[in-house]
Amino acid sequence: MNLLRAAFAISGLTLLSRFSGLARDVLIARLFGAGSNVDAFWVAFRLPNLLRRLFAEGAFSQAFVPIFAHTNATHGTSRAHELLSHVASALFWIVLTVSAVGVVAAPALVVLIASGFLKTPLVFDLATLLTRWMFPYILFMSLVVCASGVLNTFGRFAVPAITPVLLNLSMIALMVLAAPHVHPPILALAIGVLVGGVLQLAVQIPALARIQMLPRFGSLRAALADPHVVRVLRQMGPAVFAVSVAQLSLIINTAIASYLGAGSNAWLSFADRLMEFPTALLGVALGTVLLPSLSRAHADGRPEQYSRLLDWGLRLTCLIALPAMVAMVMLADGMIGALFAGGRFDGHDVSQTAAALIGYAVGLIGLIGVKILAPGFYARQDIRTPVRIAVAVLLATQVANLALVPWLRHAGLALSVSLGACANAGMLLIGLRRRGIYHPLPGWTRFLARLLLALCTLAVLLWLIRGNLPAPGPASSLLDRVGWISIVVGAGGGLYLAVLWMLGFRLRDFLLRSA
Repeated sequence: MNLLRAAFAISGLTLLSRFSGLARDVLIARLFGAGSNVDAFWVAFRLPNLLRRLFAEGAFSQAFVPIFAHTNATHGTSRAHELLSHVASALFWIVLTVSAVGVVAAPALVVLIASGFLKTPLVFDLATLLTRWMFPYILFMSLVVCASGVLNTFGRFAVPAITPVLLNLSMIALMVLAAPHVHPPILALAIGVLVGGVLQLAVQIPALARIQMLPRFGSLRAALADPHVVRVLRQMGPAVFAVSVAQLSLIINTAIASYLGAGSNAWLSFADRLMEFPTALLGVALGTVLLPSLSRAHADGRPEQYSRLLDWGLRLTCLIALPAMVAMVMLADGMIGALFAGGRFDGHDVSQTAAALIGYAVGLIGLIGVKILAPGFYARQDIRTPVRIAVAVLLATQVANLALVPWLRHAGLALSVSLGACANAGMLLIGLRRRGIYHPLPGWTRFLARLLLALCTLAVLLWLIRGNLPAPGPASSLLDRVGWISIVVGAGGGLYLAVLWMLGFRLRDFLLRSA
C-alpha cells in the first residue's frame, strides 16, 4: 500500500468533512450569532464529544487497533472477526450505560464543564436540554469508531474518512428545515447531531459486510470471557486516562471561558473550526495510516521500517504544518471575516475569533506532531509513556493559563493549548529517541534549511498582500470575501510550492510503502 497516496485520499475526504463542517458553522454564525444560546450549544456538544474521544476515537483506537492488527496477522481473519464481535458487544453495553447516566445527570455535567452558566439560569437550562438530546450520540459514535478501526486495518480508508460529512449534512438540514418549527430554534442542531450519529453508523454496515467483518452482538458476560477483550479493556485503562488528561484541559478551558463573558466559547469554537483544516489535511490522515502500518511493522519485527514510517510522517508534518501556521497567523482577520462576518456575527466577533485563531495557530506544528509521534508508542502497546507526558503537559498548560488569560483572555486559553501541544510533541519525540525507537534518517539539516527559505518567501508574500491589497469590506457579499481569501491563500500556496520545487523537493522523495 502506498502510504502517501492513502494519506492524500484520506486528506481529501477529511477535508470534504471539514468544508461541510465549515458550512455548518457559517450557517450557525449567520442564524444564531455568537451569543449565549450558541455558547450553550457548544458546551452541550462538547460533553458527548469529550466522551466520544474518551471511549472511542482516542482510547479505543489506541488500545484496539494494535491488538486487532496483531490478532489478524498471527491468528487469521476468523479469530479477528470473533475478537471484533466480542469487543463490539462489550463496547455497546458499556457505552449504552454511560449514555443513560449522562442523560439523567445532564445538569451536573453542565455544572462541571461550565459552572459560569449558573449565573444565567436560562442559559444553564438550555445547555442541560441540549445535553440530554445529544448525549446518546456517543453510543453510535463508539460503534462507528470500532468499525473504522477494522476498516483502516484492512486498508479501507474511504468510508471512515467520509463518514463525518453525514453529521454536518444532518445538522445543516435540521437547522434549515426544523429550526423554524421547534422551540428554542437551536434545539434543531441537537436533533441533527443525534440523527447524524445514526447515519454515520448505518453507512459503516455495508463496508464491514464487504470484508466479512460485520460483528455479531452478544451479551456482556460472553464478551468479557474472551481474554483478548480483557486485554483491550486493560489497555484502554491507561488510554482513557491519557485521553482524559487531554480532554480535561478542554474542560478547564471551557469552564474558564464561561466566566469571560458571552461569546467566549463561541469564538474559540469558530477558531477551532478553521484549525481543523490543516489538522485534517495532515494530522488525521497520517495518524490514520500510521497506526495500523506501525502496528504491522512492530508485529513483523521490522524496527527499521518502524523508524522510517515515523521519519516520513515528521517530514510531511514540517512540510505542510509550518506554512499553514504562517498563513493562519498572518491572515487570521481576513479568514474569519471572509467566512463568518455577516448576519448576527459582527466586526467585534470577527476580531475576537481572529485572536483565538492566532493563539491556536502558533501551536499547529505541535498539535499535528502529537498525532504522528503518539502512535509510535501506541503501536508498541505502550500507552503509559504518553500518559505521563500528558499529565505533565496538563499541569504546564494550567500554569500558562494563569499567566496568559488575565492578559489575553480567551485568546490566552488558545495560546496555552498551543504551547502545551508543542511541549507534548517535544517530549514524545525525546522519548522515542531515548528508547531507540526512532532514528532520524540522514538529511534533516538540509531539509530544514531549504524549508526555512521557502517559509520566509511565503511570509514576505503574505505581508506584501496584507499591506497592498485591501480586503473586501464587511458589507460585501460572502462570495466576494471567500473569493478574495481564496486568491490570497492560493497565491501563497502556489509560491510556496514553486520555491520548494526550485530548492529540489520532489513528490517521489515522499513516497513510502507500508510493506
